[in-house]
Amino acid sequence: MTIYGYRLPAMSSLILWGLLWELVGIMELTFFVPRLSEVMSTLFSVIGTSPFLKALAETAYAFLSGVFFAVVIGIPVGILMGKNRLVDELLLPWVNMFLSAPLTALVPVLMVLFGFGMKSIIITTTLFAIWIIILNARAGVMQINRSLIEMARCYGATPMQAFYKIYFWAALPEILGGVRIGVIRAVKGVIIGQLLISIVGFGALFELYANNFLMAHFWAVLVVLFALAFTVSELLGYLEKRVSYYAAKR
Repeated sequence: MTIYGYRLPAMSSLILWGLLWELVGIMELTFFVPRLSEVMSTLFSVIGTSPFLKALAETAYAFLSGVFFAVVIGIPVGILMGKNRLVDELLLPWVNMFLSAPLTALVPVLMVLFGFGMKSIIITTTLFAIWIIILNARAGVMQINRSLIEMARCYGATPMQAFYKIYFWAALPEILGGVRIGVIRAVKGVIIGQLLISIVGFGALFELYANNFLMAHFWAVLVVLFALAFTVSELLGYLEKRVSYYAAKR
């Protein structure tokens, strides 16, 4: 961020918003927004407690499991769609439909099919993340230089060898972009699953603090959730930039 020709550090905007948050809390404009200093004090008091650590473990398990299945299923499906026209025509309408549809409406269906436990939460997280991963992998494969594919055919590469040695690596920048966006969507999916399907993890803490009007505790958990999502997104973004750089050089 640049002001009057002076370049400020990258996190300066967060400091500005933090000061604004503190000012709103001091003015007591609304009960639901306490002071940022109170939120941070509450955060340090609850972050080491057993309920918070248990909620963090349950949320991390559901989140990582959902992202894992979204990546393991989404990348091969996207690559297959990009290299096979018939498969693309069969699956693309469904992928676009699920990407644009409000997936929260499917949660009651998942509850009926898979119950009220962790399995439904993981499936919900996967559904929120997988579609953008599929589309980005498909777009990456469709932009591959045709000479690479012809070279693989000339040297007699099997479909599996072409998948791992040509399609995946050539489309990797787009794939990582899809994974980064999918991870962000997965955060939304895991919290929605924990709130609507089974009140566990951070969803249970949100429910507890909201029902008891403990807004400082509520915002403290929310800050942790946003910080974790931001950190993962920035790490994947950095990896995406490095891969894109070397892909361009290649």
